[in-house]
Amino acid sequence: MTQEQRLDILLEALLRERPDRQDIPRPAGPQEKRRLLRALMNVRPPWPLDPAFLEVQDAFLAAERETKGVVEGDALPAAPADPRLALWQGDITRLRADAIVNAANSHLLGCFVPCHGCIDNAIHSAAGLQLREACRRLMEAQGGCEPCGRAKLTPGYNLPASYVLHTVGPIVQGRVTGRDRAALAACYRSCLELASAHGLHSVAFCCISTGEFHFPNQEAARIAVRTVRQYLDQTHSSIRRVIFNVFKDIDADIYRSLLDAG
Repeated sequence: MTQEQRLDILLEALLRERPDRQDIPRPAGPQEKRRLLRALMNVRPPWPLDPAFLEVQDAFLAAERETKGVVEGDALPAAPADPRLALWQGDITRLRADAIVNAANSHLLGCFVPCHGCIDNAIHSAAGLQLREACRRLMEAQGGCEPCGRAKLTPGYNLPASYVLHTVGPIVQGRVTGRDRAALAACYRSCLELASAHGLHSVAFCCISTGEFHFPNQEAARIAVRTVRQYLDQTHSSIRRVIFNVFKDIDADIYRSLLDAG
């Protein structure tokens, strides 16, 4: 089966679930179809999943993953001042590591805004619909929203990463407070502790709270690097490599300076 055939099957299956969306025009071009598929996946509630649908979805996402190219986290050059740390600029959904970190919202179900540019949306879109269902089960068992500064672990499904660590960072309103700083540091510690509890060796962090949650980039990076170094220095952990994943040039420059300084 070709990617184009898989794409058509997935689109029709998702549209059949929603009779109110039967009038959505079917795009002709492959990129427009991909965008519609992502949008439909983004807005789909965590309803039961048809195994036949998942078989096609997984084959489609696996082929998309290989087309984008997988980046081997263990092969990235180490930071000059600390061989345990590395920096990589690019799409975190391409990274093969034991776990990547998702900057989630307190409902922990992913982003429901179609094709939104946040990392939560990107990770759920690349992992597949199983990730939202796994998060739903976690939240149902918990019985309430996810507090800031903690972490949850799910499989990575169709991501190159084996697992996803979900953490809710602080939302900065106005000036950064001591409580904001402590909460951000707690996100990094919680992710590392949970990864170590599961015997994981490599973790890739995104820039938690610096996007939609408005934590200043420079200060967030300083907290991230300091917290990770303190954890690795003070704790007997399974973790051997921590990757700081950035997307924007400004964050790449900030982290490069911090990691080069030691």
